[in-house]
Amino acid sequence: MSKRAVYESTRRLKKTMAKSLYLTTTLPYVNADPHIGFALEMVQADVIARYRTLLGDNVFFSTGTDEHGLKIFRKAAEEGKDTQAYVDEYAAKFKRLKEKLDLHEELHFIRTTDAHHKAAAQEMWRRCLAQGDIFKKKYKGLYCVGDEAFIKETELVDGKCPNHPTMEPVEIEEENYFFRLSAYQEKLLAYLSREGVIVPEWRREEAINFVRKGLEDFSISRTKEKMPWGVPVPDDDTQVMYVWFDALTNYVSTLGWPEDAEGTFKKYWMEGETLQLAGKDQVRFQSIMWQGMLMSARLKTTDRILYHGFITSDGKKMSKSLGNVIDPLAVVAEYGTDALRYFLARHVHPFEDSDFTMEKFKEAYNANLANGLGNLAARVMQLAESNLDKPVFAEDETFVFSYSPQTQEAMRGYDLNTVMDSIWGAVSRVDQTMQKDQPFKIVKEDKKRGVEMIQGMVKQLAWIAKAIEPFMPDTSEKILHAVKANKKPENLFPRKD
Repeated sequence: MSKRAVYESTRRLKKTMAKSLYLTTTLPYVNADPHIGFALEMVQADVIARYRTLLGDNVFFSTGTDEHGLKIFRKAAEEGKDTQAYVDEYAAKFKRLKEKLDLHEELHFIRTTDAHHKAAAQEMWRRCLAQGDIFKKKYKGLYCVGDEAFIKETELVDGKCPNHPTMEPVEIEEENYFFRLSAYQEKLLAYLSREGVIVPEWRREEAINFVRKGLEDFSISRTKEKMPWGVPVPDDDTQVMYVWFDALTNYVSTLGWPEDAEGTFKKYWMEGETLQLAGKDQVRFQSIMWQGMLMSARLKTTDRILYHGFITSDGKKMSKSLGNVIDPLAVVAEYGTDALRYFLARHVHPFEDSDFTMEKFKEAYNANLANGLGNLAARVMQLAESNLDKPVFAEDETFVFSYSPQTQEAMRGYDLNTVMDSIWGAVSRVDQTMQKDQPFKIVKEDKKRGVEMIQGMVKQLAWIAKAIEPFMPDTSEKILHAVKANKKPENLFPRKD
């Protein structure tokens, strides 16, 4: 396909696909440092945001921190800190991920302790109350502090919450407000019956099966006496909101809801496409409880929620006691941001659990980055610098990329592994051409033919650079700069012994 044809194809694609996309991660709970699992979610979301921006779409990309609840209140007390000072400290750590993971420059960051968010959570409460979906009753049950949620005895595994097997469930008896989720069973089944509202498909089936078993109304407040750290319940100063009711509202409060003075909520939520990313343990909260709240508040439900798996280490769940926790910031410090982004996009499954060890990471780094893309870029551009009179592309020329139909389909299905494998297939083909055709020898014997071969390889390298832009933006920029300058780039990925 000629360059002009690629340009026209991409232009038409942008024109037909351009839309407003609202994209958000879950909000990490600020009771621990950022971990590799959240880094995975951030990188996946950022790749999607960058790709859709390249297609010409308007993207509102949001993340933030969940800062209320019993766990945080207790943790701050254990450390002898004021609760607000404690959450301020951790929020700052998560904010730094924007720089450390090279996230989209338009990334929006919301904190659930923000004044506007608190007001939005209270408005969500009032709207659900007005529909008759909030009521007060006495309740006694088992409560998982890790999930900040009540749990049925039938859901216990060896007497523990399956999500927090090291924590003992606590029996709680008090009078709280409840949300009438049971009233939305049929509406939720109708919502979940739509293909694509959950990716991957088997998570949608999981949600449908959960709803079919029967929905119970869930507690949405705690007594202020026992848990003072939370958003006050409107017109009842004895209660604060249950952390999930408060935190879930962030997905609309970050857009300026309910006032929507700038029309952002209308543009991105009501009239645009909404996409949320979450871990596989969030199906109950994101695709059932949150959607029920939206229905009660008479707001549009989420178009699609993408669930990823967990990251393990040597086949075991990461924990400080086992000493197998991977610190994403430590990986970035030693190997660079794009090396981590590369591994998370190509070697961690987008939907299933994946194993991450530093041995596997280092092996992939040396084989596919240091000896792979980095070495190829250096060899191709060294040939170009030595044998071409001018750059293959003019300084002001726009670079465009065109994924194959199969690769575009993989991106639409959020299969980042397949997209990266496709790109590295191109890396391998250029490398094989270098070894087989030996342009470094041909250019000495037949200048014209050798130059044409080198120009072709530079164009292929430029395509690769554009193709990896959503995944590895810094590396993409460095390679394209080298192509425009017709210079060998600095060592992109130094080998690690």
